Amino acid sequence: MKYCFGVDIGGTFVKLGLFTVEGELLEKWQIKTRREDNSEHILPDIAESLEQKRIENKIEKNDILGVGFGTPGPVTEDGVAVCPANLDWKNKPVAKELSELTGYPCKGGNDVNVAGLGEMWRGGAKGYKNVVVVPIGTGIGAAIIYNGQIIVGTRGAAGEVGHIHVDDEIDKKCGCGAIGCVEQFSSATGLVRMAKKIIEETNRETSLRNFEVLEAKDVIDAAKAGDEVADGIFDKFCDYLGYSLAATAAVIDPEIFIIGGGVSKAGQVLVDRVQTYFVKYAWPGIRDIKFALATLGNDAGIYGAASMVIKKD
Repeated sequence: MKYCFGVDIGGTFVKLGLFTVEGELLEKWQIKTRREDNSEHILPDIAESLEQKRIENKIEKNDILGVGFGTPGPVTEDGVAVCPANLDWKNKPVAKELSELTGYPCKGGNDVNVAGLGEMWRGGAKGYKNVVVVPIGTGIGAAIIYNGQIIVGTRGAAGEVGHIHVDDEIDKKCGCGAIGCVEQFSSATGLVRMAKKIIEETNRETSLRNFEVLEAKDVIDAAKAGDEVADGIFDKFCDYLGYSLAATAAVIDPEIFIIGGGVSKAGQVLVDRVQTYFVKYAWPGIRDIKFALATLGNDAGIYGAASMVIKKD
């Protein structure tokens, strides 16, 4: 039996998984991301944890094919983390150093892209090779996969669909510095921003006024329950997202869009409404692109990381 490890490096925790090369997740666990001393403890901690797990499971070292990893921010093809968010690294040769620490071949990429590979390997996009995985949370990103391979781009910036321009009326800048990005509307933060704006600027009756701390889930739940104000906000969210994915599809032409991230917990109602607006805006040749929900949840990163170091079916 041959095995591999998948590692998802986050700013607070590192998620780790032990897999068979057939894609069975045997065990998953996490360790704290120690950022002291310019985050120099992170990779040694990972190596130590992987070795402990190997010993616990009585696996021979030569039965481990390698370690895959995902980390925030741009990552070069040879596994250098350029400037990961929430980590004190700059041009960190993660693949090289982790390989030296573990004794295994290591390969990695941007965490969103790696999670996309996980969904393609064993998740909602299993069976497809041309996929766009769109995680929607605080912001919006995308993993663009063509013929089974991640498209990274010249600067590692491919997939920044959250910064497609959709609106000229907003007066607040996006985190990127531009104005009117889809991320300002069709993200969890965007949904809450739109709701608060309506609550503050109108007298319309809505259950959203009852929340002391309003969250995206509250808006979506209220929309599902028939609150007209909440439904209008959710509709705008889906409209702009459908428009941006239609623009993306005109360039990428994927087989399927996979909607993931925290907002995807809204379920099929989200997919159906986004797809309706996608069809409205897409040119006829691409209107039949499929849509589905991500299925791996928080495990997508470790699945995708593991998939990078083994041959996949």
